[in-house]
Amino acid sequence: MQNIQADLEQLIACPACDALYRAALPENGERAVCPRCHTVLIAPVDGAVIRVVAFAVAILILLVSAMFMPFLSIEAGGLSHSTSIADAALSFSEYHMLGLSIGVVALIIFVPIARAILVIFALFPLMLDKKPWRGARTAFRLSEELRPWSMAEIFVLGVGVALVKVAAMAHVELGMAFWLFVALVLVTVFQDGFLCRWSIWSALEQGDRQNG
Repeated sequence: MQNIQADLEQLIACPACDALYRAALPENGERAVCPRCHTVLIAPVDGAVIRVVAFAVAILILLVSAMFMPFLSIEAGGLSHSTSIADAALSFSEYHMLGLSIGVVALIIFVPIARAILVIFALFPLMLDKKPWRGARTAFRLSEELRPWSMAEIFVLGVGVALVKVAAMAHVELGMAFWLFVALVLVTVFQDGFLCRWSIWSALEQGDRQNG
């Protein structure tokens, strides 16, 4: 029974096409790619955990800083208005759409913050070459489940498209919060580039066996 369990732990399924392979850890900087659909399965990078944690901390700082800073200001016909992320989201509540306001704030602020905190909790001990804390595996799984609901990047792209249309009718000045969100998109891209999920799951599962 133990031999069967050990064999199962050596298997890896492609998240895109579900093809099943026997996992073989490549060298740092190399990649194990699915031959069928060319999805990257394993991509270990030396020092990746430290960088992923650092990027998660940067995401926290950027989001908290951007919440109440001016996002943009619009001037047209002698009238001007400046707004922050919080003001824009809560404006829906004035039209009896409090649920929509809560949803917008959650998807562009609180879900990304929650993901960053969960990643830090799960990976911080690994960064120090120590056993993961109890619950680290659950925290990392939850952070992955929240990933499709983290829409700060989508929000920035949507704002960019809207500004192209508005710019022809009014003078638009971008605030600090907008550029913090742009930085957030870049940081998120870099974080995903260093995040080898197979390596992290392996380390967390090994830590769970040691804690158990």
